[in-house]
Amino acid sequence: DFFINTPPADLANTVTELIRNAPPGNVFPTKADIHTPEITSSHLKGMAHYFGADLLGVVRLPANKSSPSPLSQAAEDKVEEHYPFAVVCVVRAEYDPRAAPGIGGQVPVQNGLFITFVLSAWIRELGFCAEVDQEANAEKLAAAAGLGEINGQGRFVTPRYGTEVHVADIILTDLPLAADGTQT
Repeated sequence: DFFINTPPADLANTVTELIRNAPPGNVFPTKADIHTPEITSSHLKGMAHYFGADLLGVVRLPANKSSPSPLSQAAEDKVEEHYPFAVVCVVRAEYDPRAAPGIGGQVPVQNGLFITFVLSAWIRELGFCAEVDQEANAEKLAAAAGLGEINGQGRFVTPRYGTEVHVADIILTDLPLAADGTQT
């Protein structure tokens, strides 16, 4: 119970703050020759699963502000500039990280941060922009990607794992991908 429910006295004792505060790398100056968007999406999903993601989806973001966006204002401004896609990563969570603040309860958050950090670094190595947005409404984007739906209580639910999931921070990118859904 202590491991799951007692928050750390010092956040420096968690990996979460370390990963969140790590500076992103540079975008490689020469874009790599990539496959079709469908194959590139398949490679991205394969890498995500290799690093521990249970679900991964790609959402094409709208270029206009005609509807309310689940993105933060800063991210919304960047989307208009050059981020047409959002990559959504979902990991299983035995304990809900919102209710279990202990180090053990935060494991899905740490796993999600690791996965999005590595995937965004890989995208930048290919010569494309990738930025992690922790303020986006990740659950709404996960539903838009077709990974599940928002239930009556406002919780994200997947067909396979139910509510025992954590939606990681969103990756915004200009890497040409095949969208699983469209943000509306």
